Parts: sequence; C-alpha cells; structure tokens
Amino acid sequence: MGTETADAGTNGPIERGRLEALSNLWIAGTAPEPRFDTIAHLAAQLFDAPMAFITLVEKDMQRFKAAHGINIADIPRSISICTHTIESGQVLVIDDMQADPRFAGNPLVTATPFLRFYAGAPLTTAEGFRIGALCIADTVPRHDFGDQQKTTLELLGALVMEQMRLRRTEIIRSTVMNFSGATELAFFAIDAAGRIEFVNRAALNLFGYRQEEMIGQLIDIIIPDRFRGAHHAGLARVLAGGTTKLIGKTVEVVARKRDQTEVPIEISLSLWNDERGVGMGAVIRDITDRRERDARLLRMANQDTLTGLSNRHRFENLLQEVLSENRAATVALLDLDGFKDVNDSLGHVVGDALLQAVAVRLPSVLAADVTVARFGGDEFAILLPGDRPADEAMGTIDAVLTAFEAPFDVGGNVFQLAATIGIALAPHHGTDAEELLASADFALYRAKQDGGGTMLMFKPEMRSDSLARRATQDELLRALKNNELVLYYQPQVSLADGHILGVEALIRWQHPQHGLLYPANFLPAVESSSLALPVGWWVLREACRQAAAWRAIGLPPIKVSVNLFAAQYRAGTLVQHVISALAEHNLPPSALGLEVTETIALLNDDNAFAAVHHLRDLGVGIAFDDFGTGFASLSSLQRFPLTTLKIDRSFISEMTENPHDAAITRAMLTMSNELGLETIAEGIETEEQELSLRRLGCKAGQGYRYGKALPPEQTAVLLARGFAGQIPIRMH
Repeated sequence: MGTETADAGTNGPIERGRLEALSNLWIAGTAPEPRFDTIAHLAAQLFDAPMAFITLVEKDMQRFKAAHGINIADIPRSISICTHTIESGQVLVIDDMQADPRFAGNPLVTATPFLRFYAGAPLTTAEGFRIGALCIADTVPRHDFGDQQKTTLELLGALVMEQMRLRRTEIIRSTVMNFSGATELAFFAIDAAGRIEFVNRAALNLFGYRQEEMIGQLIDIIIPDRFRGAHHAGLARVLAGGTTKLIGKTVEVVARKRDQTEVPIEISLSLWNDERGVGMGAVIRDITDRRERDARLLRMANQDTLTGLSNRHRFENLLQEVLSENRAATVALLDLDGFKDVNDSLGHVVGDALLQAVAVRLPSVLAADVTVARFGGDEFAILLPGDRPADEAMGTIDAVLTAFEAPFDVGGNVFQLAATIGIALAPHHGTDAEELLASADFALYRAKQDGGGTMLMFKPEMRSDSLARRATQDELLRALKNNELVLYYQPQVSLADGHILGVEALIRWQHPQHGLLYPANFLPAVESSSLALPVGWWVLREACRQAAAWRAIGLPPIKVSVNLFAAQYRAGTLVQHVISALAEHNLPPSALGLEVTETIALLNDDNAFAAVHHLRDLGVGIAFDDFGTGFASLSSLQRFPLTTLKIDRSFISEMTENPHDAAITRAMLTMSNELGLETIAEGIETEEQELSLRRLGCKAGQGYRYGKALPPEQTAVLLARGFAGQIPIRMH
C-alpha cells in the first residue's frame, strides 16, 4: 500500500501533508509542458493505448498536467478515477469499468470519453505522499494487463516524479540566477585549481571583462601582483584541508581591473565541498564611492538602512577619530516628540516615511561638514567638528529646532513634530566618544524631564550616578518588583488564510506616572545594566505562564516567542531557565520560540552556541530576528541552530515598489526554504505586500495588517476566534 495510509477525510493530517507536498513542488495549476507531454505519449505508445494522461489531485479538483489522445478539462475530484489510485497506494487496474460498481455510473464512463479500461500508477513523493497519477485508458475492456506492465507503468510514474523534482530544482536555480543577474553585487565561483567557473553581470561590469575572457582563467587576473603570493599560500592551505579565518567575514582589499587599474573592494568568501572537491565563492562590492552617502547603500555596518544616514557605529567611529586627534567637537542627541503617536495610530509604513523625511530635513539646515546619524527608533545624533563657544553651538543646533516648526507632509498626511535635544562639547564635557555621548544623553534626559520640545547644554551636575540612566534603572528595578512590567502579544499568521500560528511577546512598562511605555523608552537602560538577566528571565517565565493559561481555558496550543537579551545568551544558564519555565507550566518545548538578533548570534561564545543548539534539539524554536539588517553572513545560517528566519520589515516595506528589495526577499525565502527553515515576514501592512509575499511562497507573517501587539485578554479573544474557525479580520 506504500508509506501513506488512507485518510479518514479530506481534512485529515495525511491529506493536509499530501496537499502541502503538492504545493511544495510548485506545479499545481501550471500549464502543460513538453517534458510531461512526452512521457504521456511514451506511455500510450508502450501500452498501445489510445489515451494517456498525467494528473494532479488537489483538494477539490483533478487537474491534467499532460493528456495524450484526449481533450479533457480539469474535473471535480468527486468523479476522479485517479483519486482511487492514490488511495490504493499501488498500480490500480480496472479491466472493465462498466462491470465495476464503483465506476459504472461515472460520467467519464457513461459519456465522453466513454472509458472502459483504466490503469494508473500513483505519483509518490520522496516522503511517501501520493499527489496524482500516471494513467493509460482505453474505450474497450482489457483483461491482459499483467505484473510486468504494472512494473513498467510504475517506472514511468517514477520518471514523472523525477521530472517534477528536476523542474523544481530548475525553478530554484533560475531564481538564483535571476537574483545573481539583477544584483549589483559581483559574484565569483572558483574551482579547486583556482580557476573561475562563474561570474555574474555585476562582476563583468566591475572588472571590465567579457564573460569568455574570465571563465576558465585563474582568479589571479583580478589580484594585484603584490598580493598573489599570499593568495596562493592561502588557497593551497584551504585545498590541503586547512582553514581560513576569512570565511564568512567581510574584508576590504584591493582588486585589479582589466585595464590594470586598481579598485578597492569589499569581499566575503564562502567555502564548500561537492563531488568535484573544494569550491570557493566570493561576493564583491566596489566601495570606491562609499563616502558618497546618497549615491547608494553603504555597508550595513556604517549606514542606517531606513534613512541612508550614518548609523551609531559609524557615528561613534567618526567622533572617536576627531577626539583622538585632540580636536574639539560638538555632539547633539535628538529625540522626536510625538513620533510614537504616529507609529501607533498609522502604522510603521507611515512612521518610516516620516523618519525618512526627517533624515532629509536635518542635513539641509546644517553645514556640509556636519554628520547626521540615526541611532535607532526616533533618535538622531549630530556631530559638529571644530571648537566653538557654547552659545555658538546652541545657535547652530537651534536651527534644527526651527526646522521642526514647519510641518511634515508625508503621503498626504501632515504631521507637526517637535524635537528634544541634548548637547555636549568636547573636550569640556568628555574626552572620548563614550563620555561625550553620555554627557549629551544626560542633557537629553533632563530636557525630556523638562517637558521636551527644547534643547539643553550639558552641565557637570547632570553626571551624577543617581541621575538619568541610573534613575531609569532604579525605577525599572522597582517596576520589576511591583509587577509594572507587562507583556503584549502580536499575532503571527498564516498568509494563506489569516489564521494565527503563534504570537510574539513584547514587553511594555505600565509606569505609574507616565502610563504605558514602549521598549524604546527603557530597554537601552535594561540592556546596559545587570537588569538584563532578571528582566529577561521574567519575560521567559511570564510568556510561558500566559501560554499555559490560554491552553487551560481551551484555546489552541500556539507557539509564544520571546526575544533574548545578549546577557541571557552569554549567562551559561539559558538551558536551565528554559527547561524550568516549560516544566513549571507543563508546556512542551514546541510551545516556545526564542528570537535572537544577528548581533547576538555572532557572539563568539561556544558554550552559548551549544546551549542554543541543545534547546533546538529539544524542540524549542530558534529564530533569527530582523535578518538582513546586521552583519550575519550566509554561513551563519548554516552554523547557527535555527528553525525560523524572520525577514526584516525594511525589505518588506518597499518590496512592491523596489525590485531590489523584492529580489532580496525572494532570495531569502528560497534560501530559507532550501535550508528547511520556517520563514516569517515582519512588518506586513498592506494587501499588496501580503499578495506579493504569497506569490513568492512565504507562508507566515506579522505586522499591522493583522493586528498590533495586544494585552493578554484581547489576544485571547483573537485566539478564540481562530479556534472557532473564524479567520481574523485583516486591518487596512
């Protein structure tokens, strides 16, 4: 009977697995193709049958992928003969359909094409799911279809499945090649001898060669003479079974073009083994114009992906460079007043557009030598080089406050924002980057305490250990003891039907004076202090407690995901805390997901890595959060024990308008699927984004389209609706 047993209905687990297996082949509902027409024709010839066809049995329909000697449209599954074939699990032979009570009244027998004889072999996937059949038929009975003919028909069915698998592989390869051709990154692949086997269009454009001039040549043609000795030694070491620290890292080197000029490049190497031996790949980017901020995206390490401004890493490096040369400078930290209300009421798409508008306006009111950076969220930083009196610095920064007097017109919405700014001067308020930024942060904190919408210059008395961050940390310690911290839950849904698959637990602070505070208001204080562990373990325990409480009242057993702090990852007790929290609330490991950032995943801590690997093996979900926004390479996906990849919202927000974002998203989905990972797209807010992701094969997502983070009681209402079979209402 095969590995698949009869299903008790069309909605049983085997039937669902069968339909998923069919869906995973990307063939259902597609047009006829010569490769399958040829097999159908061959079957008809081998068995001297007037009709042969290849069918795919979907939930309610039988579709014909190929048909020889018969012109027939797709038919309802209720009259499908091939349904009986997949249920039988072996070659089904019906000598005379009119004499068989199961088929005597079938419209295919009583009317055109007046079938009398049928023989069908099930099309079986490698996992044992039967998705359709290869069949031959005749208008007259046959009574001589023996075991040898059955075996031959089974072999032809296996040939059909092999073609389906090859077809899927070709689609994946085509997707990869299309991505390779569309990207501006240069791709190289070389063999064990160091000869170039593959280059993409960007590589040819970068180095000035034609394809036939590069394929088969040694990679030496792009390596300057003075570096070839080191290159040959490194390549020989790898081929001899050694290792190189360059794999998976991004480094800057110099390369040589066809015209013998040199170009600075950023290169990331990958290494693999196949049937031919060792292979190496390189991803290369020309970084000649990296300082032209608005020309194109800079390296992720130095540029904010949303606004195009420098990020915190780049800003701190520039500041430290200025201070190390004993030069004076002014630093200002800026927070937007009222931005949270925009995000909460109109969603992140509008919020991101507003941040981009701010990022355009800020540099426009400042001198060309001033650096503006986005630190994250709605926090910006300004670096004014040079020595200037306090009143002059205040006057320059005042232009920023004045710039916010004009409203922002974003997508037909008009917003009136204000800014709160803290200012510090070097060397008077700090002689290194950390100290100076801390001084500006103290001033910003005091300006917020004064009501916001203003700017303050740092004063020495602000640096008291009991102020600013210490005060926030003390408040948080009290909040933890007084149960002021709460968890809200954002649904993660199936893109196919909107049903809730899981929820992500997000921390909030129910402050007794300031009301409900979002993570941006206090998590930096948590992450930089000893509070990270107690707060992190509380989140873990509370999420498990809530998951158990929902199950206890009969709600569906969904997965609850929590975010890990870096301190939890490094603590050495992660496994014990997770197992204890699950056991305390009688939850299976599959009920919990842990989300880690790329920064955490890249921490070189073997013990922490082993702990996460152990949890993954137990059945706990392990997800990369915001993938694509940090420093993680593709090799990190192979090394880190992941079960889930979360595509960052920055790619989703522009994918319907930006072909590059769409190509990157498609590539990440293909890569994730091929690695056997679940994929969740974050930040989905529009129907167009959802439809695009579904077309690309994405199965799950979260974002304002499906609901913002809600308190447990309101989340329970959503879960109850899903349990009752009602699809949650999508937000528009």
